[in-house]
Amino acid sequence: MERRTLLLCGLLALTGCGSTGPRRTPGVGSAAPGDRIAALADVPAGSGALVDMPGDGQLLLVRGDGADAAVRAFNPACPHQGTVVNPPAAGVITCPTHRSTFDPTSGAVLSGPSPSGLTEVPVRVSGQDVLLG
Repeated sequence: MERRTLLLCGLLALTGCGSTGPRRTPGVGSAAPGDRIAALADVPAGSGALVDMPGDGQLLLVRGDGADAAVRAFNPACPHQGTVVNPPAAGVITCPTHRSTFDPTSGAVLSGPSPSGLTEVPVRVSGQDVLLG
């Protein structure tokens, strides 16, 4: 393979050009308050899920377990460098890049290089739907 072709392929891989899936931006996208963003059943109790929003946005929905079965939403961008965090596992939200961890009930930073917690986005449950607050 010619050096120029190899460099171009590497650049395209780094920038994500040519990827088959849409690129999502952490946040509400073009959703407005009152818009349905997920079915309650799509957010497992004691865990959470990344949900795609209209306008290429993305939110992290987290659902408590037991007495605290509330649904909360967070902008999934880690405040450290903007990497999209993973849904909660073993009681914490973790950034895959530098391993910052966050409390799934508040978004507060628990450990790692993140300078602050995740930004909460208001949501509410209406029947079996999660709505943007």
